[in-house]
Amino acid sequence: MQTIEHLINGERVAGDGRKAPVFNPSTGEVSGEVCLADAATLQHAIQSARAAYPAWRNTPPARRAQVLFRFKQLLEENLETIAGLISAEHGKTVEDALGEVKRGIENVEYAAGAPELLKGEYTRNVGPAIDAWSDFQPVGVVAGITPFNFPAMVPLWMYPLAIACGNTFILKPSERDPSSTLFIAGLFQRAGLPKGVLNVVNGDKEAVDGLIAHPDVKALSFVGSTPIAEYIYAEGTRRGKRVQALGGAKNHAVLMPDADLDNAVNALMGAAYGSCGERCMAISVAVCVGDAIADALVEKLAPQIAALKIGPGTSRGLDMGPLVTSAARERVLGYIDAGIAAGAELKVDGRGYEVDGHRNGYFVGGTLFDRVTPEMSIYTDEIFGPVLCVVRANSLEDALRLINDHEYGNGTCIFTRDGEAARQFCDEVEVGMVGVNVPLPVPVAYHSFGGWKRSLFGDLHAYGPDGVRFYTRRKAITQRWPQRENREAAQYAFPSQR
Repeated sequence: MQTIEHLINGERVAGDGRKAPVFNPSTGEVSGEVCLADAATLQHAIQSARAAYPAWRNTPPARRAQVLFRFKQLLEENLETIAGLISAEHGKTVEDALGEVKRGIENVEYAAGAPELLKGEYTRNVGPAIDAWSDFQPVGVVAGITPFNFPAMVPLWMYPLAIACGNTFILKPSERDPSSTLFIAGLFQRAGLPKGVLNVVNGDKEAVDGLIAHPDVKALSFVGSTPIAEYIYAEGTRRGKRVQALGGAKNHAVLMPDADLDNAVNALMGAAYGSCGERCMAISVAVCVGDAIADALVEKLAPQIAALKIGPGTSRGLDMGPLVTSAARERVLGYIDAGIAAGAELKVDGRGYEVDGHRNGYFVGGTLFDRVTPEMSIYTDEIFGPVLCVVRANSLEDALRLINDHEYGNGTCIFTRDGEAARQFCDEVEVGMVGVNVPLPVPVAYHSFGGWKRSLFGDLHAYGPDGVRFYTRRKAITQRWPQRENREAAQYAFPSQR
């Protein structure tokens, strides 16, 4: 049985901690076991990162960028291998996994611009013979805690940029699907990254709490569920750390009466059922303005949902694979039962779905509810599965009120041909990422990703320009070289440029 170890100071390390099983979601079988870090293993990783920091901090940004360029090339050369590892442990289709890795590579490309991103600001003669400038200096040893649903992409949101900025990094990936994350970190070592600059420590809550508590870890970045994000943010900031914690979501798509329905249906199929709905940007609620568009939407969606091609993620040409764990499957089935009990109309039932030859896999078929109301748990809660809820509204204002009243504010979109309606929606919706006829408005690498309300804890979004600010500290320097022949007398009033 495969044992998945840690990567510390450039070496694979098993440690003396506990182990946890890793499952193949398509079969329900144990495919390996992952080492869970104990306190000594975590301390080893932090010491390695701390020891590597001074030399890496003083490495010119252009040389850091050269390592990132080589890393990008290795990622592209190993795309198929990485996608296969993701599919085998997460369950998403190979095509979906390839898309994930490619979006991660975009962030490596952005980070490779470190010489431009870090060059600072300079002003000559802010006063008589006085110059001023700002530097963007690294924070130190920083850590990232990443979720199971994007084991390649989300870590690549974090450590390439943090490392490009001169920090050293400790990554705690999800213990459910760690193999692709560890493989990618190995590619970074092959690209010439010095030992100790990137360390991967597998673990559970014990490792998370250890990173939060350790005084040498100066910043924490997290992506996952809202309760854990809230906990990490509170505990980290209480200890004086810089924390960026991205939480859960309940993403709404608003369909106006003038929407291009065929386009909206195609978009919703991918946004709701891609990756089995295990995306923080998945559309899980369709808000239809008017009964006519709602009836037409349900009529068009239902046969396409029933016809979804579902099977083991490692197979090609599928629409959807299994959920990641047995517990995730049971959670989704519980929500479907709750929706029926609450009075929602079940139009497509994904319960009892079986795949030939994979009866023990964690499969749930695509599910569609109509006439869902805001007090139902299938509306309020993040289900994180292939369940789409149709809610009916009387106007755009009602739809906006519905979205703005929800505790989450991660992503949303509107389908319309009306520019005035689209502009009103973009201006008034209280959500961090907004799409107009775009169902998954995930920003490209040179913008930044993040929601509002209980979808984000902290002041800065992930990656892009906000990521640079998160992983650096600004230092403002003001300098003058006095002239021997014209020395300035003492000034007791507060200095001014006027």
